[in-house]
Amino acid sequence: MQERLQKLLAQAGYGSRRACEEFLISGRVRVNGLIAVLGQKADLTVDKVTIDGKALPKAESLTYIALYKPRNVLSAAEGQDDRETVRGLIPVEGHLYPVGRLDYDSEGLILMTNDGELTNKLTHPRFGHEKEYRVLVASRPDEKQFEAWRRGVVLDDGDKTMPADVVFISSSGKGAWIRVVMGEGKKRQIREVGRLLGLPVVKIVRMRIGTLKLGSLKPRQWRYLTESEVMELKGEKRKLVENSNERGRATQFQSKDRPKRVSINLSKDRPKLAPNERPRTKERTQGVRNGRPGSSTKPRKPRH
Repeated sequence: MQERLQKLLAQAGYGSRRACEEFLISGRVRVNGLIAVLGQKADLTVDKVTIDGKALPKAESLTYIALYKPRNVLSAAEGQDDRETVRGLIPVEGHLYPVGRLDYDSEGLILMTNDGELTNKLTHPRFGHEKEYRVLVASRPDEKQFEAWRRGVVLDDGDKTMPADVVFISSSGKGAWIRVVMGEGKKRQIREVGRLLGLPVVKIVRMRIGTLKLGSLKPRQWRYLTESEVMELKGEKRKLVENSNERGRATQFQSKDRPKRVSINLSKDRPKLAPNERPRTKERTQGVRNGRPGSSTKPRKPRH
């Protein structure tokens, strides 16, 4: 099936669709040897698409896997030395890349996928997807240290971390477990912040990436994501719910705008009759309208 070239490039991991449009405008993309233009489509099963001379891989089904990365494993698809990588933990054929990298000595949730567009969405700071961690520190934090972490800390390179949600979970010997939720992910950020605040970090376990949770996975275990989980990560499920709510509200407004039927009880509006008064019949009422007090057609003779 033909797709727009910027979408194919984004799925191959070259950035967002908007960024990939710049590749097309600058003439860096070719389809079957010819320079491509913005808005052009291609089918990777039959067309050869290249960027800077490098061919895009043939189309393959998108794969989404949640992995519990253990400590002392590299968050990489390929290793540069003899150290184990997260890709080697998943015996599945095809291209898979880690989303949300973890330090070599950290552990927890990593998403493995070949969906470049989703990878960009989950890792680009502009989208601000939350990541949640359980962190063991060597000493128990006081409120002053918590407040500093929450406001943001200036790192050694001069950058200040964004505000984070940091709360106490439980004591652990002389230290404590804390929960850290943040929308950014500078290299070794949690460890550096802990060091600067006088809270040496002993252990880091990532529990959540966006809407995806670690759940009951144990170190080295992995599983495929459900369709619902993929939709939530992409934000599609939220859009469906919002559209459904909008339709529901529109229907509700329409029903409210409809005029209500008003039932009138005429018997309540009729005046009460005197004990010796007869109710008016149709003939008597018609007679009154015609100037005759009764239903008789003969005029009454005046009294002398």
